[in-house]
Amino acid sequence: MIRVALVDDQELVRTGFRMVLEAQPDMTVVGEAADGLAAVALAAGRPQPDVMVMDVRMPGLDGVRATQQICAAGHRPRVLMLTTFDLDEYAFAALKAGASGFLLKDVPPHELLFAIRSVHSGDAVVAPSTTKRLIDRFVPLLPAAGAEAPPDLAELTEREREVLIHMAAGLSNTEIAGRLVVAEATIKTHVGRILSKLGLRDRVQAVVLAYESGLVKPRQS
Repeated sequence: MIRVALVDDQELVRTGFRMVLEAQPDMTVVGEAADGLAAVALAAGRPQPDVMVMDVRMPGLDGVRATQQICAAGHRPRVLMLTTFDLDEYAFAALKAGASGFLLKDVPPHELLFAIRSVHSGDAVVAPSTTKRLIDRFVPLLPAAGAEAPPDLAELTEREREVLIHMAAGLSNTEIAGRLVVAEATIKTHVGRILSKLGLRDRVQAVVLAYESGLVKPRQS
């Protein structure tokens, strides 16, 4: 059973999400919070949630700073960020802070459920359009051409670097397996080794590192 906590300053939104989640045989809502401070307390409470579905913009402590505190404290919950804004300037910081996913609130229910299950299993989910827009938005923060890549990348094999590049393009394990003509289980093994060698929590942080290191260059419009 996946224990989910809902964090949003709009009660109506939380109620709608709760109805969708409670209808699933493998999910239960163990708590709700209307702001970031309550979310941080909820993450450390009992029963401890496995996944927190968190809004970005809230009064007081926003979702980004709440995510930073939750991840810094080493609490178990993985954070799935939801926002109304496709170009939210705080999203990149949230992903760097340790959020395992970023989706828009208008996603269909089945996509939200898939995202929660994926995040719970240790994977990460970021809407492809959001990923591209975030990268484009934060091009000025990326290193200049010719910047030296972090030494950690030298630990990767050529195939692992290839998989990381595909990950940075927003491809799923299934899609990467299709591109490289190998079994999906093989890709999962490569992803696990990449995260272990780079000391990263999940795919999102791996994608951020791929861009920050210069291994992948953002597309110029």
